[in-house]
Amino acid sequence: MSKFAENRKAYFNYEILEKITAGIELLGFEVKAIKAGQMTLDGSYVVIRGGEAFLIGSSVTSLQPKNTPKDYDERRNRKLLLTKKELRYLSGKENQNGLTIVALSVYNMGHKIKVELGLAKGKRKSDKRETIKKRESDREINRTLKNE
Repeated sequence: MSKFAENRKAYFNYEILEKITAGIELLGFEVKAIKAGQMTLDGSYVVIRGGEAFLIGSSVTSLQPKNTPKDYDERRNRKLLLTKKELRYLSGKENQNGLTIVALSVYNMGHKIKVELGLAKGKRKSDKRETIKKRESDREINRTLKNE
């Protein structure tokens, strides 16, 4: 299992409450581009409309621009493959106050490309500051231990 893309900002901006794995509907040349590392998840999130889940805000740049269709939109909405039970659960959680569904990473499972979704709650500015302070103190401790 290798990761093709990761949304590191999601871990900083949100408190991840739960993780869910979903399939993603892709075109053939998009699969090649993702396997080559041409996908970004910065600012991507999931919306549930009409009993279907869509990944919004992700970008897949074409690996071979001459072989892609002229009307191809690299930031198009991509359908996520979830069971009805998972969709009902996520839509119920999404309707709760302050919860959102963000894409955390894209990886392969066998020959299939999967997306790891996170049920998240936004962090406040003070929480983000605490995260930065903790990270810096951990780095300082590691530096002192390394120098000894």
